[in-house]
Amino acid sequence: MTAPNSQAAPFQATGYDPVRLIETYQAGVWRYLRALGCDSAQAEDLTQDTFLAILQRPFQDINPAATTAYLRKTAFNLFISHQRRAGKVTAVEDVEEFDRTWAEWAGHDDGADLLDALRDCLTSLTRRARMALEMRFRDNSSRDDIAAALEITDHGAKNLMQRAKQQLRECIQKKMK
Repeated sequence: MTAPNSQAAPFQATGYDPVRLIETYQAGVWRYLRALGCDSAQAEDLTQDTFLAILQRPFQDINPAATTAYLRKTAFNLFISHQRRAGKVTAVEDVEEFDRTWAEWAGHDDGADLLDALRDCLTSLTRRARMALEMRFRDNSSRDDIAAALEITDHGAKNLMQRAKQQLRECIQKKMK
C-alpha cells in the first residue's frame, strides 16, 4: 500500500475532492452568473473566484443540492460585491424568486438538459428565425442590422424574433415536462 498524497490529505478530512467539485459544478456556476447578467469574461472570473473562496474556508460536500445552493449563494455574493465596487446597479430585484426559478429550470444538472432542449428546439425554427436570434443573442446585433440582413423592416425583425422566442419557449417547456 502506498502512502497517501500529502496534498490530498486536508481535502479528505473535509469530505470533498476539490478537483471533482470544480469539474462537477463549474459549468453550472458559470451559467448562473451569466443568467444574473455577467458577460462571458466576468462570469469566468467570478466562477474562479467562487471556487477559490470555497477552497479557502471549511466546506462539507453534503449532497449535490446543498452544494449547488451554496455555490450559487457564494457566486451571487461575489457578483454583488463586484457590482458595488464597479458602481453598477444590479437588475435582479427579487433574488429569492430568481434563485427559485433558476433551481427549477437548471435542475439537478445545472442546466445541461435545458441546453440540450434548446439546441434541439432551435433546429425546429426556420432558417430566418434562427439567424435573427443568433444575430441578436450571439452577435449582439441591433434590430436594424438584423432587419437589413434579412431584408425586412425593423418591426418585421422584432415580430420574427418574438414569434421565434415564443416557439422556443413552448418547445422547451414540452421537452422539460
